[in-house]
Amino acid sequence: MIHEECGVFGIWQRESGPVANDVYAGLFALQHRGQEAAGIAVSRRGVFRHHKDVGLVDEVFSEGALDRLGEGNIAVGHVRYSTSGSPGRANAQPIVVRHRKGNMALCHNGNLINSAELREALEMEGCIFHTTSDTEVIAFLITRARLKCGSIEEALEKTMNRIEGAYSLILMSPSKLLAARDPRGFRPLCMGETKEGGTVFASETCALDAVGARFVRDLDPGEIVIADRDGIRSIRSHCGTAPRALCVFEYIYFARPDSVIDGASVHRARIRAGRFLAQRHPVSADVVIGVPDSGLDAAIGFSAESGIPYDIGLVKNKYIGRTFIAPTQTQRERMVRLKLNPVRHVLAGRRVVLVDDSIVRGTTLAALIRLVREAGAAEVHVRISAPPFLHPCYYGTDIDSEDKLIAVRHTVEETAGLIGADSLGYLPVEDAIKLPLRQEKYDPDQCGLCTACFDGTYPTAIPEQGSKNRFEQPIAE
Repeated sequence: MIHEECGVFGIWQRESGPVANDVYAGLFALQHRGQEAAGIAVSRRGVFRHHKDVGLVDEVFSEGALDRLGEGNIAVGHVRYSTSGSPGRANAQPIVVRHRKGNMALCHNGNLINSAELREALEMEGCIFHTTSDTEVIAFLITRARLKCGSIEEALEKTMNRIEGAYSLILMSPSKLLAARDPRGFRPLCMGETKEGGTVFASETCALDAVGARFVRDLDPGEIVIADRDGIRSIRSHCGTAPRALCVFEYIYFARPDSVIDGASVHRARIRAGRFLAQRHPVSADVVIGVPDSGLDAAIGFSAESGIPYDIGLVKNKYIGRTFIAPTQTQRERMVRLKLNPVRHVLAGRRVVLVDDSIVRGTTLAALIRLVREAGAAEVHVRISAPPFLHPCYYGTDIDSEDKLIAVRHTVEETAGLIGADSLGYLPVEDAIKLPLRQEKYDPDQCGLCTACFDGTYPTAIPEQGSKNRFEQPIAE
């Protein structure tokens, strides 16, 4: 199972009010992007209050916790999956910094490829780090630049000259809310407007819907947008400095299907993936089912293209909280049974097409196929709405080595045998890059996508230290 990305949210409004409640609602809508930790920071006339901890949004924020944050006119929030630094409260965000030019709270979605070099240089200059996250590196660079700059936006602009990789940032100063997207646009970031005239930034449009905000536009790659009492303005000095490289997996798995990213519906992209799968890997079968939830849209597309009826073959238990650690195969299989249960009358005696979003190690899918067969399925044909994972990701997706990727070590036929499928078909890369496009021809200048984890074509240099826990290695004696 591929873990989700982080989610960021921020709101600015002219008058003070319960802005933490809006951030809470926005983070709930982004919970799918990270379940390890959550946090909110609020500014009331420049005085910051913040709360963060490990857990889901409703676990971290009781009603009392939200009340203690108080009212304000600016607030930012974050839900985390650890792509750099281990899970834990210390690495939860926002990162709040207090310095001589004023307070700052920073939320980050992405992963820097040069964070190790930057951190080492900062440590040699006397900086002391309290986390093992690359977000603190960004916070240090902005703070140091702010001491020499006339504004926080100028400091952020200068920091973007030094950081490389994937980052969508939301930053709160005592009087301003800023959002920035890296020059390649690896991760999504959008802007909305509330009914009261406030400004909202969020990782996905579904979070705007959650607070009743109207979608205004996506931030362009390399753009900085500032919201304050002077209105909305933009800094575009980094725009167009690098080719676009939005992570294609946002459309396959990360984003919620009701979101629209860079002008393309996630739901429609997944329907298209299913149609491509039916064209590329046709099969004689009786029913098409999807693995809840990220396989459902593609399953509908496969059914529509193939003419094989779609049905609900697996029911997801929505009341399981945080994913618990399952170190043994027996525990992993038990976890599958707790999360998913087959609908036996849909599966019994039938040839089943099972659509899922990806295969990483294959152990979870193998347990799921056994579950479907135990329910009486005569055949199980697996179709995957992504290409096979063959390379590590350095931009925030939790694929940091090749040694455990099943597609690296086995052919498609071997993989099908190992997971217990009668047949297996992946979405080709040439179809994956068409998922968000309205036209069939792929134009990298119009909608460039990063497919490095599938084809090894990296948009940036490959970092020497790519491990997510690179700042937690023991010091050599």
